[in-house]
Amino acid sequence: MTRATTARPVLPREFYERDPVTVARQLLGAILVHGPVCAGRIVETEAYVQLYRGQRDRAAHSDRGITPRTRVIFGPGGHAYVYLIYGMHQCLNIVAAPDGEPGCVLIRALEPLAGIPAMQRRRPGVRQPHLLCSGPGNLTRAMGIGRVYYGADLTMGPLTVRAGDPLPERVAVSGRIGIRHGADWPLRFYLAENKSVSAHP
Repeated sequence: MTRATTARPVLPREFYERDPVTVARQLLGAILVHGPVCAGRIVETEAYVQLYRGQRDRAAHSDRGITPRTRVIFGPGGHAYVYLIYGMHQCLNIVAAPDGEPGCVLIRALEPLAGIPAMQRRRPGVRQPHLLCSGPGNLTRAMGIGRVYYGADLTMGPLTVRAGDPLPERVAVSGRIGIRHGADWPLRFYLAENKSVSAHP
């Protein structure tokens, strides 16, 4: 990993202790760093909230209340919420909400920046770099992020999010992917022309 990447400031807790929709949009362009090798630029996110325009977000795991699985969502912002879907894919969410409220942001896709050979070893058969971290399950596998990071503080330690550069690309907004409730709510944000985005209209 380049010194330019590791020299970037880590996003502080205050960044995450805001409305999840705002955080989801502003995470675009930030850099997710895992350990001394792997890094990727965030190019696609989804927000999960307590209420959206007066309606419960039934797709949000926090809608079920505090359980052993969801307890981290009800804690301070800037922590990782990692869970398994379909019995095989890990998903990385970042807790994001004002203090005392549940909310999080799903990281859906990264543009690989560093550690591409390591990513390719974790995802054998995927040779094109822009496909390595396209999709929430793909990016955690490529980056080596598992449930051991459940509850991890992303403002310190081996898994962090660092400041990116001002966005030169157009930010697009759409409904969320792969859910039944609130699928048409405009809570998915992505860089419109980026090849690593998991799905384009």
